[in-house]
Amino acid sequence: MAQHVVVGAGGIGRAAARHLVERGHEVVMATRSGTDPGLPGVRAVAVDAADASSLAAAAAGADSIVNAVNPSRYYTWEKDWPPVAAALLAAAEATGAGLVTVSNLYPYGPVDAPMTEATPLRPGGAKGRVRATMWEDALAAHEAGRVRATELRASDYFGPGAGAGVSLLNSFVLGRAAAGKSVWLIKGGADVPHAWTYLDDIGLLAAVLATDERSWGRAWHVPTVEARTVREVAADAAALGGHPAPAVRPMPGIVKALARVSATVRELDETAYQFERPFLLDSSLTEQTFELQPTPWDTALKATLDALHD
Repeated sequence: MAQHVVVGAGGIGRAAARHLVERGHEVVMATRSGTDPGLPGVRAVAVDAADASSLAAAAAGADSIVNAVNPSRYYTWEKDWPPVAAALLAAAEATGAGLVTVSNLYPYGPVDAPMTEATPLRPGGAKGRVRATMWEDALAAHEAGRVRATELRASDYFGPGAGAGVSLLNSFVLGRAAAGKSVWLIKGGADVPHAWTYLDDIGLLAAVLATDERSWGRAWHVPTVEARTVREVAADAAALGGHPAPAVRPMPGIVKALARVSATVRELDETAYQFERPFLLDSSLTEQTFELQPTPWDTALKATLDALHD
């Protein structure tokens, strides 16, 4: 039985841990508190993700380290991410564990075509540069023979386990539409196609990459269904709730003003381009290589709405 260390107990970390256990692996979930995650087959350990020695101790004998952590303050990534990324890389090198990093599409920056793994990294802002540097450092270490490294990249995600404020779709579209309410736009237009990745598919790919030797030395896109506009998503969610397609409106001025008091919401300006032009993800390489398919849209949407109503 191989052992894998999942760093982070958010929705993605929990999904990755569950899929690893389902594949017969031993899983250690590393978090600052060390709180028992309540997942069968998963053991908890307290770890400071910015402390390489602490991480290395937790990962001793492990086959992989899955980086599913994310600094809690979106607006301090430039300060918070570098020490964590460096510690994870150092721990992987010290223990021989492969490093699987859960990432996003920020490093690509504004694009005019569907993104593939060969799309150049041209980040358009600070958070994209942070993520791009993390991968460039990990890839350099891999190519130097110091570690085994891979990265998975997902678009904006939704699904059970995506907490309030983490998933824009969960927070501002799905729940409101399913309840027969109008939907608010934070950024962009209602009719701009956008790729939405299902959270459980992210966890599944993390587990696959951690256990498949073909994964190392490159990035992979999480299997993702065909892009949908916010208007289409809202109509689908409303239909499942037994309601007609809702109106899709700009966020009311007073709510928008209050929202912008939040530093996290203000930081969304950097990635506004993702909602102002088609934002399309090509995950065919991952699907063909590992024989994976994204969870069907209707299945994912129903599971998400059921979770939101619980």
